[in-house]
Amino acid sequence: MIKIIQGDITTLAVDAIVNAANQVMLGGGGVDGAIHRAAGHELYEACLKVPEVRPGVRCPTGEARITPGFKLPAKFVIHTVGPVYSGGQHGEAEKLAACYRNSLALAAENDCTSIAFPCISTGIYGYPKEAAAQIAVREVKAFLAAKNAETAKGEDVPQNGRARPPSAPLQNGRAVAPRPPEMEVIFCCFSERDANVYRSLIA
Repeated sequence: MIKIIQGDITTLAVDAIVNAANQVMLGGGGVDGAIHRAAGHELYEACLKVPEVRPGVRCPTGEARITPGFKLPAKFVIHTVGPVYSGGQHGEAEKLAACYRNSLALAAENDCTSIAFPCISTGIYGYPKEAAAQIAVREVKAFLAAKNAETAKGEDVPQNGRARPPSAPLQNGRAVAPRPPEMEVIFCCFSERDANVYRSLIA
């Protein structure tokens, strides 16, 4: 399920909100700063404990990391680093797509059933909003379609690496695992204009 809203992502009571972070993960401007302020100093401390993969880089561009939400209504913050737009000829599209894929995968690994994204890379990183929205919607639709196809098989679905217990309901004499809840993905846009761009893509 995909929803588009115009509002403040720090106010959403969802399992996870996505932070458009920088590679050092210690706060910044825009949505990054807003999330750090709303979550409190504990978020800074948690990010500080994320291991650096190289000096000054805790989360390379396109990857994602997860922390608790602390004072936020959201249970988790998933930090991802979008690309700086440099004309579109330097792999920006694939890096932005990876932000969505990796964030969604991390949410699923942590049993999140609701996740909210900001408009990644479209602020000071300069990614054209329409092009960024097309990538975001494409990746989310692909993820949800794959997830639905997997759970529609009617087979026992592992939970946290373990098979479900044999107490599943019977259907035609066979045990059928209950379908996990569908993930709700929210695109939370700061402006109504941005929200309308997303609405036009999922209409």
